[in-house]
Amino acid sequence: MKKSLVIGKKSIFLLAIITLVVSCGIYSFSGTSIQPDVFSITVRNIENRAMQVNPTLANQFTIALQEKYRRLTKLQMLPEGGDLEVSGQITSYEVTPTAITADEVASMNRLTIAVKIKFVNVKHPEDNFEKSFSAYQDYDSNNSLDAVQARLCEQIVETLVEDIFNATVADWK
Repeated sequence: MKKSLVIGKKSIFLLAIITLVVSCGIYSFSGTSIQPDVFSITVRNIENRAMQVNPTLANQFTIALQEKYRRLTKLQMLPEGGDLEVSGQITSYEVTPTAITADEVASMNRLTIAVKIKFVNVKHPEDNFEKSFSAYQDYDSNNSLDAVQARLCEQIVETLVEDIFNATVADWK
């Protein structure tokens, strides 16, 4: 009887500590570390300024960023004037050979996308930054870029969005 009472007290104490930590904004189970006085975010349309342009990439990128914040934070998405603001541009979209055969022919190609992101925390300006992010996917050169572009872009955008999310609200800079 005494043993179960001690275990019960320890459980209640542990639950109280977890509730306190989560409610104070110190930690959340989604991995974010957003200050408790920050309630909204504005994700501006990402511009495509790359020399080679994929016409759907900027829109795909913007939507993916917005969805990431919607799914993993409690921040209200505002078209203008959010406590946090994310803006940026696609600066590079390029294909380069990565593996050359003995015949000097590329056997693998790499699609690389780079973006420059500006993050503004209106309430905590010490968190502001401008930073470049890039990610790539390799593909067999027997495939044309047109044949694999949609899948590769989806994977690259997912990686970039994760990196940007971590740098902005997960404090993993």
